[in-house]
Amino acid sequence: MEDDPVNPNTSIIDNGVYVDGERVATPTSLDTTFDLLREHGGLAWIGLYRPTEEEVRAVADEFGLHDLAVEDALSGHQRAKLERYGDTLFAVLRPCRYIDSTERVEFGELHVFAGQNFVVTIRHADKPELASVRERLEADRDLLRLGPEAVIYAILDKVVDEYEPVVAGLENDIDEIENELFGVADDDALSRRIYQLSREVILFQRATHPLGGMLTSLQQLIRDDSSDVELMRLLRDVQDHVIRINERVDAFREILDNALTVHATLVAQRQTNTSLAQNEQMKKVSSWAAIFFAPQLVAGIYGMNFEAMPELHWHLGYPYAILLMVLFAAVLWGIFKLKKWI
Repeated sequence: MEDDPVNPNTSIIDNGVYVDGERVATPTSLDTTFDLLREHGGLAWIGLYRPTEEEVRAVADEFGLHDLAVEDALSGHQRAKLERYGDTLFAVLRPCRYIDSTERVEFGELHVFAGQNFVVTIRHADKPELASVRERLEADRDLLRLGPEAVIYAILDKVVDEYEPVVAGLENDIDEIENELFGVADDDALSRRIYQLSREVILFQRATHPLGGMLTSLQQLIRDDSSDVELMRLLRDVQDHVIRINERVDAFREILDNALTVHATLVAQRQTNTSLAQNEQMKKVSSWAAIFFAPQLVAGIYGMNFEAMPELHWHLGYPYAILLMVLFAAVLWGIFKLKKWI
């Protein structure tokens, strides 16, 4: 199967030789596979998981793979694409999965070489799990009998199907962000989450957007090489799924862009409201400080112990000073109240 190596000393996960849609051998080494293919003909389907350079070079030498495609397969970190080198197709797919525990999207990479009598898959991540793809095709001999194009279709169908849980997970995250946007939330944490989610959506777009053109090119190649109507229908069905996924992901991108703009506006508005509230508080503090300053001014003057002040020898001087303090404070309070500072 595609989970455990056929030979623990190699990177071969599963390896089969098929004749007329039926598996006739399960070689444990690449050399045996090449010999059986020459003996029986048919189709060789080799599944590799993080192979060594020597293993990739051995496959390349046997099937005449182009050097540029081999270098891409060895280096990894390629964009999703479909290229043709003579009679060989080279596809790079970016499968991914949604991790519920961390609410993050994990991206993988899958390389597929397909020629007239072989399919080689090279995985650089745990996903996608291709055992179910092989089981499906082995259970449908009529489909597998169509050759490498049918294998490519089944792999594409598997990768696209696994995008659906990712779309659902992203949609749920966006719903949570929308709920937090107008609620009480940590502005810094929310900004980081929106940015991180936007980044994941962009990476998801880079994985899904090229698939539409890849499927169109693949249909054109099959149309030129054969006249199998059913395979064309299956590919169009996958393409329809890709179109729907791309439409939803594009909508996610727009929603997140709008959410980031709205969040920035709300943060600015809250900061403005805070500044206005602080200004109002400063007005009140300043007003009361001025009100209390007036009596202190009068008291300070009368506390200078001057002999020449006429009020010092006036028996109404003390009530006069108190009245003056109250009058100044009342006038200032009235002015500030009229201006709505207090």
